[in-house]
Amino acid sequence: MNKQQLAQKIWASANQMRSKIEANEYKDYILGFIFYKYLSDKEVKFLKENDYDDELLKTVSEEEAETVEWIQKNIGYFIAYKDLFSTWLTMGKDFDVSNVRDALSAFSRLISNSHKRVFEKVFDTLQTGLSKLGDSSGSQTKAISGLLTLIKDIPMDGKQDYDVLGFIYEYLISNFAANAGKKAGEFYTPHEVSLLMSEIVASHLKGKSEIKIYDPTSGSGSLLINIGQSVAKYMSDDNNIQYYAQELKENTYNLTRMNLVMRGIDPANIITRNGDTLEEDWPYFDENDPVNTYNPLYVDAVVSNPPYSQAWDPSNKEGDPRYARFGLAPKGKADYAFLLHDLFHIKPDGIMTIVLPHGVLFRGGEEGEIRKNLIENNHIDAIIGLPANIFFGTGIPTIIMVLRQKRENTDVLIIDASKGFIKEGKNNKLRASDIKRIADTFIKRESVPKFSRVVSREEIRSNDYNLNIPRYVDSSEAAEHWDVYASMFGGIPTAEIEELGEFWTAFPALKKALFTESGIPYVNVSVDDIKSAIKSHPDVVGFEDAFNAAFSTFPAFLKEELIDRMESIEISKAETVLSADIFERLKDIPLIDKYAAFQLLDDDWTGISIDLEVLQTEGFSATKEVDPNLVIKKKDGKDQEVQEGWVGHIIPFDLVQATLLSAETDELHGLESRLAEIPSEYESILDEMTEEDKESCNDVLTEEGDAFVPKEVSKKIKELKKDRSPESVALRTLLEKVESLVKSEKEIKAEIKAKSAALQAKTKDTIERLSDEQALDLLEKKWIAPLIESIHKLPDTVIDSLVSKIQALQNKYATTFFEVEQQISETEATLSGMIDDLEGNEYDMLGLNELKKLLGGSAE
Repeated sequence: MNKQQLAQKIWASANQMRSKIEANEYKDYILGFIFYKYLSDKEVKFLKENDYDDELLKTVSEEEAETVEWIQKNIGYFIAYKDLFSTWLTMGKDFDVSNVRDALSAFSRLISNSHKRVFEKVFDTLQTGLSKLGDSSGSQTKAISGLLTLIKDIPMDGKQDYDVLGFIYEYLISNFAANAGKKAGEFYTPHEVSLLMSEIVASHLKGKSEIKIYDPTSGSGSLLINIGQSVAKYMSDDNNIQYYAQELKENTYNLTRMNLVMRGIDPANIITRNGDTLEEDWPYFDENDPVNTYNPLYVDAVVSNPPYSQAWDPSNKEGDPRYARFGLAPKGKADYAFLLHDLFHIKPDGIMTIVLPHGVLFRGGEEGEIRKNLIENNHIDAIIGLPANIFFGTGIPTIIMVLRQKRENTDVLIIDASKGFIKEGKNNKLRASDIKRIADTFIKRESVPKFSRVVSREEIRSNDYNLNIPRYVDSSEAAEHWDVYASMFGGIPTAEIEELGEFWTAFPALKKALFTESGIPYVNVSVDDIKSAIKSHPDVVGFEDAFNAAFSTFPAFLKEELIDRMESIEISKAETVLSADIFERLKDIPLIDKYAAFQLLDDDWTGISIDLEVLQTEGFSATKEVDPNLVIKKKDGKDQEVQEGWVGHIIPFDLVQATLLSAETDELHGLESRLAEIPSEYESILDEMTEEDKESCNDVLTEEGDAFVPKEVSKKIKELKKDRSPESVALRTLLEKVESLVKSEKEIKAEIKAKSAALQAKTKDTIERLSDEQALDLLEKKWIAPLIESIHKLPDTVIDSLVSKIQALQNKYATTFFEVEQQISETEATLSGMIDDLEGNEYDMLGLNELKKLLGGSAE
């Protein structure tokens, strides 16, 4: 399984195993055990690199003081052999919850002094929570054994260079957040929001050789890690990044430390603190030596997603240097308290990004005064409005505010990104193209109609320092309007045609070819088939030719980048290289949305990058390997994992079958198509049966009477052979058709089963015997062909959009009010005439006579 498949499997099992335990709590247990496994496996790896074999490993115990000290010195902690994760797995029925309790207690005792700030109390949440996994020692042991089995396959021994562990950890946290309701906000910032903030921060810090980053409300640590990963892309040595994190809740603070350590960050670069950010600012000194250890925390970047509008106590904070310059946030809303804390800790050339509710942009009182001071002191760099319902547990719309200590410009970039998202379950989610569009707009500081605007400080002053986004960027769709003349007399207003100006600029002669002018500002469509007329027009043909020419060498470029350089390509930077190439090719092509093209790339990139990670780690031979296809099935009332055939380790079975085994595959598809036709043939026979036939075939038909019961059909045929009446002969003929179909269906199913098994076996054998040339060709078909196909559909998308817009305008004014009025008159006259033919008592006739008056007919 690749990392995505493994993560999905672990989540599905974990979600089922947690039973009635809240997702918010259960995450602490499974993530705690994953961290223990990581530390345990890391120690085993260290020992084996130092000539310990399996037998010598068994001698590692707390009694060997020199060994304990040596291991502590090298990895920062010590775990005895009896307490290793791998040892627990071998204990079988002898394993007990007490083994875990003893191991966690021993770990706490045996942390190296140099690593105490990273590891001290890191397992406290897990230790105290073990009792919640069951109401007895036996049930707790059973639950823990299930968890150990679930996570045992996560690779942590360094053989896999790609970040499998980090991916799975992030995947589990995000899924627990999706199921944790309002509690989710305490520990998780959606990955897409993290990525957006990362791109903004990384663009600012590009070129620095050493970087300090800080998250004062760190949650699970994912936001801090994403920032670090983005910044690292522009650095030669990612060990030059220091991570500072502070978190109030102890269990969430432990997640921060676990997450940072498991991403391979040097513990010396991890500086964390469990405390209230607003009440206890970062410690400037060691209390035992305050003079010599005084060291204010100033960093290159602060990122945070603090709790929204949290109550806090501003009493006696007037002298706090964080707030002295700008003012105190009100007691009921700590949003600006967090913001000012973040701003205080960035260096003069630093940057900060913070997620806040929209209210901070326009609320008055103390907040209005702080906002005014920030604007006048030139600290607010940009405001990005996010879609509503993007955070787990809350539907309120939020913003990202970007601030700096020192800026040359005095304006503010305002971006309304609230409309760009996809719906995923109950939440909205930023797509990769949305993130890139926002990040590019921020980096280039562009004004884009209905999306962004660079606003002067003078304009903000004139609005009394109100920064509410709709005041500056109108992203709303234009309301549909109806032209009175066109509604009465027909024709399409030229003003509405001109609203499609970007198309007429791209296709200068097309408008004249599509519309007939009338001497007044209204036109009519002059072609019968709008789509054909547009597609065949020279301007459009030229547009498509230019697009095809721009992308004619794209397949060769992708082959060189992905296939020829698969072993050396920097996967973390590759998508950026590919997207830059796409953008360059589209530079002179009008109408094509380059971000739509980027989204097509990103849709395919996840799968490609996972394959590349496997190939770079396991070698090219991985293309010629298959894995057991494991599925969950019920057995004795329990879910069990069983094998059902095989799947390609990298090359999909269906691709091999379509490419190298097409004859066998086509034959199987033919049988499946024939099988799919049989139900409709049964339906045809049912349609031919009379109601009497159906009544006499009660036992042959299902209770609903919409299908046949095969085993009863033959019995009924034998009965009918005794009756020579025409009706019986006709019914028997129909049932004999059914009998023949039943036999045919059975034979086809058996043949499909046999041929499927044979094809599966042959596909497995084919993959394992692939030549290098075949494997490379299949990779090209898997990675490159789908992307090329989807990219080449982009011009059609543009043309289809124009066609639908023109058709909509044509339909909008196709029927005039005059015609509607005429139709009403004709309908009234027809109805009035029908009234004359009606009869009834005197009261009916009086009523009908009055109705006729209303319809405009002459009443009698």
